[in-house]
Amino acid sequence: MEKYIDATENAGKEFYMNFIGKGKIVMLNLLKFKPKADYTDFESLKPKDEISGEEAYKIYMGNTIEELNKKNSRILFYGKSKSFLIGPEFEKWDAVLLVEHQSVETFMEFSKSEAYFDNVGHRAAALEDSRLLPSNEISTP
Repeated sequence: MEKYIDATENAGKEFYMNFIGKGKIVMLNLLKFKPKADYTDFESLKPKDEISGEEAYKIYMGNTIEELNKKNSRILFYGKSKSFLIGPEFEKWDAVLLVEHQSVETFMEFSKSEAYFDNVGHRAAALEDSRLLPSNEISTP
């Protein structure tokens, strides 16, 4: 089964075009952690002792939260998860994260920031698989 950790160039362009000028966006993150964080490609970030993927993700979040705050972005929700109530039985997620950004531009600024680049290795070491679904609010009927 294919795994998804990073956005493709085409997906990034489509995301930008679909959300430019539409105000706040909320990013739904579905996260599946590796049992053991894999720092093979990020030796300089590797902790002294072996840690779990979930612990590596907490390091990533702890090191990037200040940058999110600088961009007026905020974590709306972070919680544990398991199986869907409605959805494929074979998909299981360890955590759900909702992050609100003021605009697609502030999200892009965050994703290009030094704080993000300095810590993205923790994210990569942590995740076995992920999904990232951007959304913007619409009026209810």
